[in-house]
Amino acid sequence: MKKFAAALILFTRLPIWKWVNPSQADYSDAVVYWPLTGWITGGLTALAMYCFSFAMPWPTAVILALVGRLFLTGALHEDGLADFCDAFGCGGDKDRILSIMKDSHIGTYGVIGLICYIALWVSLFASFDPVVAVCTVFAADPFAKLCAGQITNILPYARPEGAKNKISYSRMRWYQLVFQMICGVLPMFFMLMLNPWLALSTVCPIAMCMMLSLLMAKKIGGYTGDCCGATCLLCELSMILGIAVILHCGL
Repeated sequence: MKKFAAALILFTRLPIWKWVNPSQADYSDAVVYWPLTGWITGGLTALAMYCFSFAMPWPTAVILALVGRLFLTGALHEDGLADFCDAFGCGGDKDRILSIMKDSHIGTYGVIGLICYIALWVSLFASFDPVVAVCTVFAADPFAKLCAGQITNILPYARPEGAKNKISYSRMRWYQLVFQMICGVLPMFFMLMLNPWLALSTVCPIAMCMMLSLLMAKKIGGYTGDCCGATCLLCELSMILGIAVILHCGL
């Protein structure tokens, strides 16, 4: 289970490293367990959302649940989204985009991107029934990580010098893909129990992942860690938007 521990160390602030010391190879294969990590981050976010709803107004509970997830993950994906928006928003050639993405400072596009993401995330969940919201956040997190994991299987790493954390993800074999898909799809069971039509919402993150992959391939010829983080959040948000449309249409 060192590979799963490696995924948890990458994606959360849980002190797994105190008990497990994954190797470089474990980190390279950790992408297989990204959706399973989403069970932890999505599940704890859903639990916080549900518990807070008993003690305060529902919109406040949604905000506090998001704050809790930010503490749990160290805002890793949010940092990636900000860097992604800055780099691709400013444009230019491959070297310029990669240079901006590597810069630790946040720019106008990054700020706007984070504001739009957080505003949409909070407003959408605040509009949902609490039970629907809890099931949605538990389903969307693993499915988004499933989609983001496909980028590492489709595209090469964009930087010729390699990743700054020295981690390069291995391409998955067929049985690893099957395991990853099961972990990404299984949490949707509770959501589909409420409304089978919500299965249509998976079209949104799949389409988002495809569009982002094409953008990355065209602009930088591959992916980076920031691209993966941005893909996680954008696929998650697109799935939540899809669910909101389905519910609004009365399906």
